[in-house]
Amino acid sequence: MDGYLWARALHVISFIAWMAGLLYLPRLYVYHCKQAIGSDASETFKVMERRLLRAIMNPAMIATFLFGGILIWHLGSDAWSMGWLHAKLALVVALAAMHGYMAKWRKDFAADRNTHSETFYRVMNEVPTVLMIAIVILAVLKPF
Repeated sequence: MDGYLWARALHVISFIAWMAGLLYLPRLYVYHCKQAIGSDASETFKVMERRLLRAIMNPAMIATFLFGGILIWHLGSDAWSMGWLHAKLALVVALAAMHGYMAKWRKDFAADRNTHSETFYRVMNEVPTVLMIAIVILAVLKPF
């Protein structure tokens, strides 16, 4: 049981770190859109975005998957009959897809070829929040 509790704590910690990045990176994109290509501010945003993605978000996502996998392993084979777990995993896949899109958008900014508006990134900033709410409700309430 002690190993399970440690895995659970580390899963929650890594999920919080991952979510922090998923919520902050699109906000950086909103501000980056307002900067002229090649300006000092634009170049600073490129550094901030790269570091956030590579140093915080990527490791946190990997840790979330690792510790989540350990938790599923601890639940045993019965875990795969739990409907809430299937729904949660589907939402986590959607969250990982958002992560992938954000990484692509970072590359677009880095190459000075962003094609999206400030409004687009404001809307995209809300997607991880909605997914997070649903994931937490499923994980805590286990409604089905």
